[in-house]
Amino acid sequence: MFKNYLKIAWRNLVRNKGFAFTNLLGLTIGITCAMFIFLWVKDELSFDKFNKGYDRIYQTVATRNFTNNVFTDENMVFPLATELQTGYPNIEHAAVTTQTQSNLFDLKNTKLKRDVLYVNEAFLDVFTWKFVKGNAKQALKYPSSIVITESFATAFFGDADPLNKVLKMNSDQSVKVSAVIADPPGNSTVRFDALIPINYSSPEAKRDMTEWVNSSWRVYVQVKSGTTEAEVGRIVTSVMKKHNPNEKVSTYFAYPMSKWHLYHDFKDGKNVGGMIEYVRLFSIVALVILLIACVNFMNLSTARSEKRAKEVGIRKTLGSDRKQLVLQFFAESLILAVIAFILSVILVVVLMPMFNQLVDKKLVLNFGEPKLWLGALGIILFTGLTAGSYPALYLSSFNPVKVLKGSILVGRGAVIPRRVLVVGQFVMSILLISSTIIIYQQIQHVKSRDTGYNANNLIMLPATGSANRNYDVIKNELMQTGLIRAVNRTFSPITNIWWLSGGPDYAGKPAGEQIIFSGMYTDVNFSKTLGVKILQGRDFVGTPADTSNMLLNKAAVEAMGMKNPVGMKMNYGASVYTVIGVTDNIVMTSPYEAVRPMMTYYGNNLNIINIRLNDGVQPQKALASIKAVYNKYSPDDLFEYDFADQQYGEKFYTEELIGRVTNIFAGLAIFICCLGLAGLASFTIEKRFREIGIRKVLGASVKQVIMLISTEFLKLVALAFVIAVPVTWYLMHNWLQKYAYHVDMSIWVFGFVGACIMLLTLGVVSLNTFKAATSNPVKSLRSE
Repeated sequence: MFKNYLKIAWRNLVRNKGFAFTNLLGLTIGITCAMFIFLWVKDELSFDKFNKGYDRIYQTVATRNFTNNVFTDENMVFPLATELQTGYPNIEHAAVTTQTQSNLFDLKNTKLKRDVLYVNEAFLDVFTWKFVKGNAKQALKYPSSIVITESFATAFFGDADPLNKVLKMNSDQSVKVSAVIADPPGNSTVRFDALIPINYSSPEAKRDMTEWVNSSWRVYVQVKSGTTEAEVGRIVTSVMKKHNPNEKVSTYFAYPMSKWHLYHDFKDGKNVGGMIEYVRLFSIVALVILLIACVNFMNLSTARSEKRAKEVGIRKTLGSDRKQLVLQFFAESLILAVIAFILSVILVVVLMPMFNQLVDKKLVLNFGEPKLWLGALGIILFTGLTAGSYPALYLSSFNPVKVLKGSILVGRGAVIPRRVLVVGQFVMSILLISSTIIIYQQIQHVKSRDTGYNANNLIMLPATGSANRNYDVIKNELMQTGLIRAVNRTFSPITNIWWLSGGPDYAGKPAGEQIIFSGMYTDVNFSKTLGVKILQGRDFVGTPADTSNMLLNKAAVEAMGMKNPVGMKMNYGASVYTVIGVTDNIVMTSPYEAVRPMMTYYGNNLNIINIRLNDGVQPQKALASIKAVYNKYSPDDLFEYDFADQQYGEKFYTEELIGRVTNIFAGLAIFICCLGLAGLASFTIEKRFREIGIRKVLGASVKQVIMLISTEFLKLVALAFVIAVPVTWYLMHNWLQKYAYHVDMSIWVFGFVGACIMLLTLGVVSLNTFKAATSNPVKSLRSE
């Protein structure tokens, strides 16, 4: 029986090629978009799940509650891991690591920089890594060992066995390869190229092993089954309070691995989401696009009801019941859904490299994965049944006697539902387009923010040991090239903050006030090189007195309630500093956040060489000269550089990616809408062909005929606009609130989108109406 349904359904589709093609194209685009999005969502939801005991792994994290700022801090003290491991039986393993550090490796003149994590042995117990060569139990036993990834091994050793080979690191240290592991998967939050065991005999480690105040380490734990997140948080809190009973700023909690990627955003000490927002957004986008394609099918199927009415009447007269007719119409929609799915799979395979480049991933369509086929069945059934549901129920409801007598005006009953579906399509399209524009505006708004420094023509080099020792000579030779305006060194790049601490004490400081400050070390030409504006006082000039001087930024002055701080004394630890100037606020962290108070000191603990090019100098020409000078005095180091404007631009990576993807899918959604609109307009015109002929005979112009048909659709778009605007406003307003620095939404955005949709609708409908409006009315009235 079902086979017969399929045969008849196939014949109907072949007989109505235009109808089938329009629906097939819309469904294929919709399913293709949905498949790409679902692959992306699946990858996002899979983060870190390859780790054994995934649901029992936590990071210990602190909320720092200062007077001017509440923020979440991953930095913890070193001995916390040791005490958790030895003092609490429900903590199975406690790993401690540094932040990722870029180190220079050298082997037979092959010099490459790779990201390194310094870790304890428990790191290999907490996290799951695939060992390719070497023994996991011995890999981190000796301080001179190094565990490298496969890509690291290939870069230095090719196909040769790297075990027990020695590499030179940072020109002054030798490390021996103890193991090779597979590269961390693309869905791993923890990223590195190499692991080096912590050297417990080093002065730095000995100091940190007993340091319970200054924190710069990451601590991770794996707990026994049955231990709750709250319990882990209480344990961490009790340990920290035991060793710092008078510390009032910090509270501690356990941060589960399941949230590291999807819920990584914190604001004012509270989790406000993260990638989960985009996972939800794109899941909704996929569903919306599929629904738009399904609505097209519903509309076009019911619009053809007059052509199918007699078929339904005859079938009912010959004994078919409603159930059989419903199955017949469902069979047609399922055939289209299957064909669309097959075409979509082909498109996904062909377009996958482009999509991977767009979203910066390595997604694959794994045909051997059972979940893929389960998902395929779900998409086919959802699309086929959703698209075919209303047409099947509507067409099967016709009264055979009335239909065969011609006494029923077929199609009238579908007008209101069809209009509702069209309105729904345009509501979703307007929402997508408006959201895309607001995302773009937010990115551009933040990009135009005054950063407090000049990022153009600013080059940053790492100040390694040799470069630092020979800095004065390098600086002088660079200035002699005639290409450089100024040279300066800083503790961190101008685009990043490496140091946070409590604020200084000063005369008139309110009791109990605790302000969090970011810190920066620099030397002479700070303002000239980086383009930082000095609002009060002066810059450092390089005299011995500068070692006891400091600069404050505008945010610091405001946080401390000062008007003219120049000349004031600031007590910081055991040192006393004199404020010599006030700088403008410098955007060094997220451009979406408010700028923190900052103290800038004069010092020698400097890691970055900043080079300001003269106006009009070609960067590539300048780089050649800079490289020659750098290599001359730092021959053992790898010449690397960053442009400040490019590094700052990387802060917009996620939002720009989301904007690009949303823009593409919004465009495709509109295309599917227009496809359905064109088909619906064609059927409307066909149905009113005689009416148009009569109107032309009575004197109607082509313009009047076009507006007659177009007005019907424009009213639906206007209604969709009225519904979509408040919904979009609410959703995007909530999205913008996560950013301290954000654009104000304008009603003109919605006006622009509404006008564009109106013009697009008018254009599509007019093109389809023009032929009928310009045809000879005799043709349409010949049979009357």
